[in-house]
Amino acid sequence: MLSRGDLTDEEWAVLEPMLPVSNSRCGRWRDHRQVINGIIHRLSTGCQWRNLPERFGPWQTVHKRHRLWSADGTWERPLQHVQAVADAASDIDWHINVDSTSVRAHQHAAGAPHVPPPVSSKGAARKISSGAGTPPVAAVGGGGAAGEALGCSRGGLTTKLHLAADGRCRPLALVVTAGQRADCTQFEPVMDSIRVPRLGQGRPRRRPDSVSADRAYSNGIIRTYLRRRGIRHVIPEKRDSRAARRRKGARGGRPPGFDAARYKQRNTVERAVNKLKQFRAVATRYDKRRYVYLGTVTATALLIWVRA
Repeated sequence: MLSRGDLTDEEWAVLEPMLPVSNSRCGRWRDHRQVINGIIHRLSTGCQWRNLPERFGPWQTVHKRHRLWSADGTWERPLQHVQAVADAASDIDWHINVDSTSVRAHQHAAGAPHVPPPVSSKGAARKISSGAGTPPVAAVGGGGAAGEALGCSRGGLTTKLHLAADGRCRPLALVVTAGQRADCTQFEPVMDSIRVPRLGQGRPRRRPDSVSADRAYSNGIIRTYLRRRGIRHVIPEKRDSRAARRRKGARGGRPPGFDAARYKQRNTVERAVNKLKQFRAVATRYDKRRYVYLGTVTATALLIWVRA
């Protein structure tokens, strides 16, 4: 009998063909459906791994499976496939919106040891975005709290989740940084993370029809980046930027275009954040390692797409 939150037969039929069958180190995997249901239970409740109900099997198996799949990108592959199927059916609204949200980190998220993440049977660690001005790096430990995407503030430890969502409130790209990172510094990493493969031949789709964002993303660097890629955008101009442009007169140039009707659709990314934070393991970060928390968010996004 299925319990609340477990995968239905229809959802399992979508996921099963995209999951690895065996591991070269351990042989054939334990029943994926039972383990994934245990991961979903932990995503929904935010409970400690040791407190998983016995019906999901040994908690060590569930924890290690999630940790390994977060490191080697296994969660990303079915997510991209589900997005590709939706795109082939014209079910993705490519008028996307970009925003970020702060996530309070539990005290158990601190103190990660400086050890590398586990590797898959192919021997490659997952690549994750390392933040502003740096290329993707392997998801390894080290660097203290900043290296694990933990930022210190008067409120304590925080992590920031940057994302792009389609017009149907589903995450298209996810980037995790320390809580003090400015939104504008992660705009390009988020946009560069959008990659929806084609079911047939052809390059993955990486360019949306239009982008909307709030004033936190209003600067010349972002506007130049979008113009260079030929992406229409709706980003309101900051008051100080408007005042400076007017002081320059004709030398200040024309004001950027602004479509008020299109900007009203920006609430879709806020609703996507709300969907993600319905899962307690996303709303509060309990994972010590950065790549594990990113895997937690990616697995949650996969569930949102499958259940949409």
